[in-house]
Amino acid sequence: MTDHTPYIADPPRRVPSSAELRERIPGWGSDLDPADRPSVPKLSREVGLASGAHWDVPEPQPGGEGRERSIEHAHVTPVFGTAQPLSGLAGVVKRFAYRRFSEGRLAHWLLLVLGDRIDVATHRVTDALRGRPDRVVHETGWRAELGNRPVSTRLGSSRRDGRHQLLDPVVANWGWLAALGGLVLVVRRLRRH
Repeated sequence: MTDHTPYIADPPRRVPSSAELRERIPGWGSDLDPADRPSVPKLSREVGLASGAHWDVPEPQPGGEGRERSIEHAHVTPVFGTAQPLSGLAGVVKRFAYRRFSEGRLAHWLLLVLGDRIDVATHRVTDALRGRPDRVVHETGWRAELGNRPVSTRLGSSRRDGRHQLLDPVVANWGWLAALGGLVLVVRRLRRH
């Protein structure tokens, strides 16, 4: 009589013990004991004070009251950039993203991308009104794509990445697509409330 074991789709995994892992993998568990960790002396406050290293929190920079900050943080960092203040519709969208959504939410980041796209569109319009328009179609690459048989040259070539090249126009313009996604999320959210 033979021993027949039935097939089990997801058999329970046997987790090896620490001793087995230490025996099988050289150096396994070397950081379990704090005395063995190379970074422990560097991380202790006593060693830092003895070496003369110190850190004093700098005085807060003025103007931090109205600055955008993540809702996860209680206050703005002591030093922050002021080179590109938020303004216009893009500023409204970005402030909404910071005020309403956590950094762990996709809506937060899509709204920030949407704000960037609005900022780009605003600058394009103002540049055009000043008589210095950008060459928008040339910058995105769509004109070159449409004029040079984009599908047949990619699929007809012997290049290994030919099929992946079909996504090049999408990859080059992902920001506009992400901004559209952010706009859809905002509209859905506003409709619910």
